[in-house]
Amino acid sequence: MDKTLSPVITNMDRYAFLAEWFEPESFRIRKFILFYYPIDHSIALYDIDYKRQFLRRTNVENITPEDMFVGNTMKIFARHFKITDYGNDYTRKVMGINMQRTLGIIKPEALNQKGAIIRMLTKHGFKVSKLRMLHMTEDLVKKLYSHHKDSLSFPAVIAHMTSSPVIAMELLNDYGVSKLNELTGPSNPEIARTENPESIRACFGFDEMRNGFYCSPSQEDAEHELETFFGNDAPLSSTTTDTCVLVNTTCCVVKPHAVREGYLGDIINFIEKEGYMITAMQMFYLDHVHAEEFLEVYRGVLKEYPDIINEMTSGGCVAMEIMGPTKEETPQDFRNFVGPSDPEMARHLRPDTLRAQFGKTKVQNAVHVTDLPEDALLEVEYFFKILV
Repeated sequence: MDKTLSPVITNMDRYAFLAEWFEPESFRIRKFILFYYPIDHSIALYDIDYKRQFLRRTNVENITPEDMFVGNTMKIFARHFKITDYGNDYTRKVMGINMQRTLGIIKPEALNQKGAIIRMLTKHGFKVSKLRMLHMTEDLVKKLYSHHKDSLSFPAVIAHMTSSPVIAMELLNDYGVSKLNELTGPSNPEIARTENPESIRACFGFDEMRNGFYCSPSQEDAEHELETFFGNDAPLSSTTTDTCVLVNTTCCVVKPHAVREGYLGDIINFIEKEGYMITAMQMFYLDHVHAEEFLEVYRGVLKEYPDIINEMTSGGCVAMEIMGPTKEETPQDFRNFVGPSDPEMARHLRPDTLRAQFGKTKVQNAVHVTDLPEDALLEVEYFFKILV
């Protein structure tokens, strides 16, 4: 394959990635070379283990160039393939820049502005590919700020970053590292308000320590830090890191279509504006087994059930634990706030509800929400105790 970067996409252009698929029947991971053809967004798969073609070049619904990055999980004809690495130097050279990964962290002092910050990131072309709300441990802070470990202010940094939850995100964009540094702004918010007044720190920071947002300084740092938060080195779910309350709360899941269309920040804003607290939040990529297990109660009840399963497995969804101002009545109150499952009906009967604002169809209705109060704890625990 020609290793030179062509400025024009041709019929000969294709990108190669290493990918893997967990085969439930044999309970093993199978390895593939995944070929992506940008001229028509088609996919081909080569089985490395059996040394044969697994899927001839064909168009796959909803696959876009933005999906082609290391670490992503894609649904290809009901199977979930995870991209584990680039398949050759040409792909690494082109796609390593086109969809560059970097780390962004919403710090404790800006947690109540998470919707606005995520909305700002989306507006500037960033895609949220991983997300987790967590309590940082002292060891995690030391890893993140290792370059400040000899500073006299380091103990204060540790105390601050462990004082309240943070939201860590894997973000993707063309030239993602440099673009996020520019959007984040200078470390001192006062300087940021002068030099880069529309930056995150200018808008949401207070002082140099409480500046609202952290981003990876370089591509090398980004790879290391993403591994720390989301890779094999990531802290496991525990009473130390978890933010779940599991009392007087309910479950809300922002569906893949709403995440893909850039509504995550807007939906968070909409929820918190009404006085609801998001006490836990994490992005998940559901497979058919887990989606059907979670939504089992709707099997045979909703005629749209198969389509809902397909929607819930079509990309990343964001599960949230919600606590309302009424606490004990949170499940029922929040369900009423979200509105009817049919967005068209919601727009006619209850136009101020969440689904009326962000839903499209009965299947793509922006969010799943717990229907029965007695199921609220079970649904929250499914995501934040079982799947994690």
